[in-house]
Amino acid sequence: MKKTEAECCEVTCVHDDIVRRIRTKMPEEELLKELADFYKVFGDSTRIKILCVLLKAEVCVCDLAEILSMTQSAISHQLRVLKQMKLVKNRREGKTVYYSLADDHIQTIISQGMEHITE
Repeated sequence: MKKTEAECCEVTCVHDDIVRRIRTKMPEEELLKELADFYKVFGDSTRIKILCVLLKAEVCVCDLAEILSMTQSAISHQLRVLKQMKLVKNRREGKTVYYSLADDHIQTIISQGMEHITE
């Protein structure tokens, strides 16, 4: 793919002071990988649908399956992923397990994402 003028500098000139300053402030490689993995979770529309339901209410797998017209098995699989990434939490009440968003950060991420794409 050919680069446009906007993508390249006309002259190669590395600004050492800027490079040094930014390098010292860059997060560790492992932290960046974790952040990338975190955002990958949002790349699946089923998981986004589940998170949108959980924005509204704490629900069990049966309710999620009914709301999203999916099997409980498919919902459970996605909930496992969301739970591993600490996006959802659960609590048991008798034989029923209820799911909710892990914290307010998740609500903020979803809300800001929706706001951004609907602008």
